[in-house]
Amino acid sequence: MPPRKAALKKAIVAAAHKMQSLGLSPGRSGNISVRWKDGMLITASGILPEDLDAEAGIVFVDGAGEWAAQGKAPSSEWRFHLAIYAARPDAGAVVHCHSRFATALACARLPIPSFHYMVAKGGGSDIPLAPYATYGTPELAAHIATALASRNACLLANHGQIAIGAALEEALELAEEVEVLAAQYVTARMLGEPVLLPADEMARVAEKFKGYGKAANPPAPGGAKPGAQPSLASDRPSAPAVSRLGPRQFR
Repeated sequence: MPPRKAALKKAIVAAAHKMQSLGLSPGRSGNISVRWKDGMLITASGILPEDLDAEAGIVFVDGAGEWAAQGKAPSSEWRFHLAIYAARPDAGAVVHCHSRFATALACARLPIPSFHYMVAKGGGSDIPLAPYATYGTPELAAHIATALASRNACLLANHGQIAIGAALEEALELAEEVEVLAAQYVTARMLGEPVLLPADEMARVAEKFKGYGKAANPPAPGGAKPGAQPSLASDRPSAPAVSRLGPRQFR
């Protein structure tokens, strides 16, 4: 196996373990993918994260939605992962989970508005809600691709949440951030109607996030950052970073 592919598979397994440790997606829910060549590497269907193997538990699905006849089948949600990569050339990884508070809002058909400036980490002034469709269907894939056309995260009605990133670690971090924001929003609604930040303020915050953390590590001689590690994004050109994180069994 090419070293790059092997590294990406190991990163997906590590992300799955991280998701499990954080309790982001209990039961048979959750799946993770990373862009690879003309398609993607994605978690297989029906494998417990603790049993996930980098070789047999991660499946390559090509751009046409085909995978090897032998071996494991990919997650039943492979269609929306592929749709996201087609709609967002800057996306290098997709994380889907059924985290507690994000799923509660999704079941109430409530998006996350601009109640907190960190909502801008999702790529805009809100974290939108994609309409409901049966899991694993082309209809759901189309709804999600539309919701993520100008956002890096969204809720799925009566389902869960999705976060994307240029690299896997970014998508994982954003999924965790969405869950934190969802919990805060649910709590704020218990106290009354949350005060929303105006669009111009959210735009200012989004602009500030673009350079967040970059000044702390000035380029070293030769252009490399001190202590820089190889990216696990994909074989595609890197895109601007999005934001923040990796349950039991993958469907």
